[in-house]
Amino acid sequence: MTDAPQTDLKTRLLEAAETHVPFDGWSEAAYAAAVSDSGVDPTVARAICPRGAVDLAVAYHKRGDSQMVAAMTEGDLAAMKIREKITFAVRKRLEICTDREVVRRGTTLFSLPQHAAQGAQLIWGTCDAIWNAIGDTSDDLNWYTKRATLSAVYGSTVLYWLGDESEGQQATWAFLDRRIENVMQFEKSKAQFNASPMGKLMAAPLEMLGRIKAPQMPRDMPGSRTPPRS
Repeated sequence: MTDAPQTDLKTRLLEAAETHVPFDGWSEAAYAAAVSDSGVDPTVARAICPRGAVDLAVAYHKRGDSQMVAAMTEGDLAAMKIREKITFAVRKRLEICTDREVVRRGTTLFSLPQHAAQGAQLIWGTCDAIWNAIGDTSDDLNWYTKRATLSAVYGSTVLYWLGDESEGQQATWAFLDRRIENVMQFEKSKAQFNASPMGKLMAAPLEMLGRIKAPQMPRDMPGSRTPPRS
């Protein structure tokens, strides 16, 4: 039992937990049931998941990111515009979630004050994976603003999706389109500002701001890339 790689044992724990989470949430009860159902030694399980169900919830989210990146290879990204790539990626990420109640329980968990920072990091990691998967080459300030903007779009879309009872979640996809349209209008306005005399005057200070080290964000997501520093 203990000779199996830790990743395999965590996968077993996660798969066992998924049947209990819709009823018990990402709780100690769900974690204990997962340990019992999976047959993983309790001491080994605790070593793999020191925080119990919280670590399993993190693993569940990251597994979804990995599945999303793999699923994105099914699309012809080269033929898509940027907004189409983003829409395609976010839809894939949500379609991977076959049990909305599991996601809802995770949203509840990571909205708690003690886990909010972890939740923000997970959303950032998802958006980082999306931008990397579609070939983003930005650096410095643009690298951060793209991921911050997409984090807001993704987070609000997940909340809308959780309450969407429309057929095929068409209301969610329409909501996503509207949010991305808002972002594209912002980017257009930003480009116009950058080309203006005032924008050119502000270019140097903004570039210096972009070189300031930002708070550390997760770097263990699929395809994650640290923005280059010159």
